[in-house]
Amino acid sequence: MKRNYFNFTKINDRYLVTNDFGKYQFLNENEFRALVTGSVEEQSELGVKLEENGFVYSDTDLEFSKKWNYLVLHQKGYLTRASTLHIFVVTTCCNLSCVYCQANNGFRCSNLMMTEETAKKAVDIALQSPEEELNFEFQGGEPLINFPVIKYIVEYSEKNAGFHQIRYSLVSNLILLTDEIIAFIKEHNISVSTSIDGSELVHNKNRHFQNGEGSFKKTVEGVVRLRKAGISVGAIETTTKDSLPYAEEIVDAYKALGFHSIFLRPLTPLGRAYKIWDQVGYTTDEFLEFYKRALDEIVRLNKSGYSICETQQSIFLNRILGRYINYMELRSPCGGGFGQIAYYADGKIFTCDEGRMLYEMGDEAFCIGNVEDNSFKEILNTPVCRTVCASSTIESIPGCSDCVYQPYCGTCPVVNYALYGDVIEKSPRGYKCRLYKGIFDIIFNEFEKNEAEIGQMLGNWGYEG
Repeated sequence: MKRNYFNFTKINDRYLVTNDFGKYQFLNENEFRALVTGSVEEQSELGVKLEENGFVYSDTDLEFSKKWNYLVLHQKGYLTRASTLHIFVVTTCCNLSCVYCQANNGFRCSNLMMTEETAKKAVDIALQSPEEELNFEFQGGEPLINFPVIKYIVEYSEKNAGFHQIRYSLVSNLILLTDEIIAFIKEHNISVSTSIDGSELVHNKNRHFQNGEGSFKKTVEGVVRLRKAGISVGAIETTTKDSLPYAEEIVDAYKALGFHSIFLRPLTPLGRAYKIWDQVGYTTDEFLEFYKRALDEIVRLNKSGYSICETQQSIFLNRILGRYINYMELRSPCGGGFGQIAYYADGKIFTCDEGRMLYEMGDEAFCIGNVEDNSFKEILNTPVCRTVCASSTIESIPGCSDCVYQPYCGTCPVVNYALYGDVIEKSPRGYKCRLYKGIFDIIFNEFEKNEAEIGQMLGNWGYEG
């Protein structure tokens, strides 16, 4: 039988093999040797299993390509689509002073407010997208500080949507909610996400007002008010050095608050987090040890009858199990420009949210235009967009192309640029790579040890992403 290209690694006593179709398989020593040496027998149990997953084939090369063409089209379908996520940074002002804030220059925020005129021009560009389904996301700073412009964008875009179907989402600390805002959110079916960093102790260390007062109770009050109005709220946890001892407590806090998912997010080295990394940051090994403890607690809660999933792992699992999730950072090439666009409060346009965060730090390397002068087509045809695309195609990046996790992974040129001064990591296995590899190691170790029990439970999380 002919052998298809594959990558591999050894996990415990078995070999994990993957291919470009996103298929994976565990093989023992003899099975792996048979695959490597091309001695797999066509009608054997191993041969049937490997052929089903595209590792070997007995067809002609053309027939084999046609057989798997549909799956590649499904996995890479985003390549035929234009930008669907449009992020409106309606203000850089904020009522909090989070220790890791990535929306300022490391010392202070720029205190910009998007005007209705700028908002109108940004929406006009977004509506030039040929995609029917669009997502308009409101960010800051704290976007509710500029609620009038959020309201203007929603009402203006609904009047001028044309053939577009627009979904709206809001990322907020919820502290400035009013009855008017809640009614507007419900009327326009705006999805809401907030930040809760765990228990009150941990959250208040990370996310506090400028006078040092903790924000936990105010944010939780916002969650309760939205839920009473029938509005679902998602939450993200950001991990700092102070979070590391409290993995189990953070998960338990989410359970106590009635959440059924938790996104355990590692710090991104941008903004204030970059400037004071020695105070808030950690090594990848430290984060992964924290992550594993938190995951063990999540597994324990699930076994005891409380359903809760870890969102980052859910996204990875969706990819491993062949379910398409439009997660920009795990696309190859990534979603910068061609999947998402960020409209900054002053009218500048960036490839992505991370690109505008880098601009906060004084570097506009990922700026692709402005709302005054450029059209949708013009901003996508910039050299910056082409560079982001080329530098995030991991099938061609040394160190990524031969990694066993390559079919499921992605890279962020902005983070690479911020850390290494280049859109491609100068040395393999950098910060983000080690984080992702560590999480994949955890997933596949669980699959390898107990696919029947743990694998089934984790596999079900794939539907939650």
